[in-house]
Amino acid sequence: MRATIQLCTYNRAALLARVLDACFDQTFARDEYEIVLVDDGSTDDTPTAVDVARRRATCALTVVTQRNAGLARARNAGIARSCGERIIFIDDDVLPLPTFVEEHLRAADRHPGFIVRGGAIEVESPDDLPPPIWNIKNYSGNYFWTTNVSVPLATIRAIGGFDESFAEYGWEDIDVGLRLRASGVRANFHPAALVYHVKPRPTGAAIEKMVAQARAQARTAVRLVRRHPTWRAYLATGINPVQLQFHAALRRTSLERRLRRQLENASPDRPLERRQLRAARALANELYFAELETALRADGA
Repeated sequence: MRATIQLCTYNRAALLARVLDACFDQTFARDEYEIVLVDDGSTDDTPTAVDVARRRATCALTVVTQRNAGLARARNAGIARSCGERIIFIDDDVLPLPTFVEEHLRAADRHPGFIVRGGAIEVESPDDLPPPIWNIKNYSGNYFWTTNVSVPLATIRAIGGFDESFAEYGWEDIDVGLRLRASGVRANFHPAALVYHVKPRPTGAAIEKMVAQARAQARTAVRLVRRHPTWRAYLATGINPVQLQFHAALRRTSLERRLRRQLENASPDRPLERRQLRAARALANELYFAELETALRADGA
């Protein structure tokens, strides 16, 4: 078995069917790759979507079901069941192009043992996809970003997989990337291994979820820098004097109150307008830094 596509899902049944169909629709030999899906305790119609996918599968499909335990534990469950020489990680909001597996393996053949980082095009709807042409505006500098990345299965197992102490949202893949880099594993960016990353514009009802995720990400950021006290981690997380002092100064200007005022008329059922989306992202960002200071104090930093 040359490759495993590994993905985890949680309460995304409608899109999951499309994602799995895209994974089945590959130009690569069907008996040379597999799909390993981990359902991390979904409470929606995911079991139905999985049953439909089993009937439509054109390659080996393994489904692991577990109680909701977070992405790191779910990834490890997927790694444990994988058989491919190379494991390709995607998320459950990612639509791979038909040449996706083929391109990951082509890049891996050119750079044996390397991480292969693929390209991603962000879209708001799976029904309105632009031409599959990657450009620099979609570039991510993350060394190991599970939206679209592959590595030899033996290599990810050798470092112990994902750190399950990252139980809340965020940074578990960055931690893996830092450990792989520290162990000498090099990375190659290969944008031809391309996916569409479906990120619908949030509604007004999603604003508090955005805030909650930002706060959780701040708490896990502290865990990340404790494990990796390097300039890369301090810069990525914002845990450095320049960024912390800047955002502390912003909070003294009552920025949160002003941003919330801009969002007062956001409809819970309709996508945010562009100005509202900017305000919601700015609010989540400021509350990330507010939670970061609280988490750092609790950690004794």
